[in-house]
Amino acid sequence: MDHPQPQTTIGTLLATPETTVQTRTVLGVPVAVTDYSAAMEVMDALVAERDRGYVCAAPVHALMVAQDDPEMLSALQGATMVVPDGMPLVWAANLLGEHLDDRVYGPELMRRYSERCAERGHRVWLYGGRDQGSLAQLALSLRQQHPGIQIVGGYSPPFRPLGEAEENAVVDQINEAEPDVLWVGIGVPKQEKWMARMRERLDVPVMCGVGAAFDFHAGRIPMAPPWMQRHGLEWIYRISQEPGRLLPRYLYYNPRFLLSFTRQYLAER
Repeated sequence: MDHPQPQTTIGTLLATPETTVQTRTVLGVPVAVTDYSAAMEVMDALVAERDRGYVCAAPVHALMVAQDDPEMLSALQGATMVVPDGMPLVWAANLLGEHLDDRVYGPELMRRYSERCAERGHRVWLYGGRDQGSLAQLALSLRQQHPGIQIVGGYSPPFRPLGEAEENAVVDQINEAEPDVLWVGIGVPKQEKWMARMRERLDVPVMCGVGAAFDFHAGRIPMAPPWMQRHGLEWIYRISQEPGRLLPRYLYYNPRFLLSFTRQYLAER
């Protein structure tokens, strides 16, 4: 079901003395018109001010889930920043008048900001992964790739919803560790909803949902070659890696995105 979109398409996403990021509304979601450097400045500002914010690295899948899921739409609209994780969102924003050169890919944002965390002594917590073994491998890989990084805790939740007592225990663990950055890798739409719901319970300046970045950086799934990423062909590579899980998703959501965005584009011309 397609919902009517607001007419206002340009806004200020975050305004601080340090940085201002503009947005372009795509299918009701304020997508940041930004690059890696500017996105990391927003994250730096949150850490410096000890604000409670969260960042969503959003692919097409996230925006399309939000069309039929009010909780997901609210989570994206309430984020400190929604960065364009996929090239289709870059192309969409540019068709609406922006001049983005590249996406802000969740796994690459995680790599770059992990290096900054190592340099500046930011404390890091990890929430996600397929299991505790995978999470331990991710922590090991991050320590090898970013010497000095302070990983102060982590938890790989089960696929079922956590009970109240379990969730309270996780909240206590995170707050006691006092992280500056919390990476969340539990997939769309769970990670966006989780960050929105936990924002007021966690004393963490920056949460960032990066999905499959946990598997990539743990070495469980190879990343697409750079040339495929540059040309927006990563989805083909990912289907070849996980056809049973990803082929139905792409076949369902990608045509719907094309149709929905075409309607928005024609309405705004």
